[in-house]
Order: sequence, then structure tokens, then C-alpha cells
Amino acid sequence: MSTRKKGIQFKACVSCRTLVDREAQVCPNCGSKEFTEDWSGIIIAIEPESSELARTLNITGKGRYAVKLE
Repeated sequence: MSTRKKGIQFKACVSCRTLVDREAQVCPNCGSKEFTEDWSGIIIAIEPESSELARTLNITGKGRYAVKLE
């Protein structure tokens, strides 16, 4: 029996909060190998340079990010 949380498709990088597929071994954004499946909220940054929310969350690149790591 799997210990993975049912319905979670992504895990979050502990360093930069980038959301990646659960099978990923290295974060494509920062190169970290530390991940968590305990995250909440999602932001998809399309134009982070013009987004107040992206600035608040220190998001500089396009992509999917967790808002909060648990």
C-alpha cells in the first residue's frame, strides 16, 4: 500500500517552493534535492516581474509554486 497522499500530484521544493512532479529528483528551478509533500496553496506565475503577489512571495521565474510549506 502506498504512503503517498491521495490526489497530490506535486511535491514542493523546500528551498524555492517550486512545484514539481512527485517523481522529480532535482528541482529544475534551484537545483535542490529537498522536497516536501506537505504544502498548501498554489500560485502559477506567468509574468512574475509584473505581479505584486510574486514579488511578495519572492518568485522571480515563471512556473507553479506552493504558497505555504507545512
